[in-house]
Amino acid sequence: MTFTPGLTAPYALARFRDGEAVRLGLVAGEQIHALGAEELGAESLNEFLAAPDWDRLERLVDTGGPWRSLNEVSLTAPVEPQQIVQTGANYRTHVIDLVAASMRKDDSRSETEIREAAARMMDERTATGEPYFFIGLPACVVGDDVPLELPAYSDQHDWELELTVVIGRGGFRITREDAMSHVAGYTICNDITTRDRVFREDSKGLGADWYRSKNAPGFLPTGPFLVPAHFVDTEDLGVVLNLNGSRMQDASTSDLLFDLPALISAASLNMPLNPGDLLLTGSPAGNGAHWGRLLRDGDVMEGSIEGLGTQTVRCIAEDAQKGTP
Repeated sequence: MTFTPGLTAPYALARFRDGEAVRLGLVAGEQIHALGAEELGAESLNEFLAAPDWDRLERLVDTGGPWRSLNEVSLTAPVEPQQIVQTGANYRTHVIDLVAASMRKDDSRSETEIREAAARMMDERTATGEPYFFIGLPACVVGDDVPLELPAYSDQHDWELELTVVIGRGGFRITREDAMSHVAGYTICNDITTRDRVFREDSKGLGADWYRSKNAPGFLPTGPFLVPAHFVDTEDLGVVLNLNGSRMQDASTSDLLFDLPALISAASLNMPLNPGDLLLTGSPAGNGAHWGRLLRDGDVMEGSIEGLGTQTVRCIAEDAQKGTP
């Protein structure tokens, strides 16, 4: 994808460190203004997101103050979710690659025939199937101000950049037709995964172990901005991740198998969605397992989604003396 990384909306929300405290701020251009409860019209960010008054914030862009340069503050995760719902296997090309690779092992058909069969399977899944979800821990949400400490118990930590929905008005069993009215905005998440902990050697019949493989401290770098939904057209957003300057993921949200209304509706069937909750929409092809190159000490990931900004995550090795959980 070709796009200019950065925040393109006239304004957005962010959270930044102010000494020992974390404050909510209004971002416009290269500046940020600290928002108090009176200006926000709510006691907390999630209370605001339940019924966001964006016009109120837009007026502050012209009249609010004082403003500080973004370069003078340390941004952290822009959200404080109660729940995190994550979508698996939701980029058509990525899943076709995976299915074709698994079919190729014992199949006499040509590569083209195998991929055509895999594509038909994905089209059938989109038409008649349901999204696949798993749960993340809110404690894993951090900003890119926090280095990603790679646990010493594995050397197979991987990246998965994802467009992330920030829920506004909460709801239970939301219809597809009403789904987008429950979206407050969007942000960026990088769903870090420890590949050799996805499946257990001691209990192979139990399936994927998402708790162990995806929920270490700091495994969900988020932000840096929360961009209001009305500034974002999610139909064809570029999703790009560079590792040490080399392009690893490069895709468009137009390749999603299940669109946002389908995801929101399906995610709300089991449990009500709350203001501020995160819904990750899946990651495209190009993770480390694909390239045969997993994360190492000193790596720098730059993840950009068109219009939502760029997060820069620096990796450091955990002290091996900490032991194996």
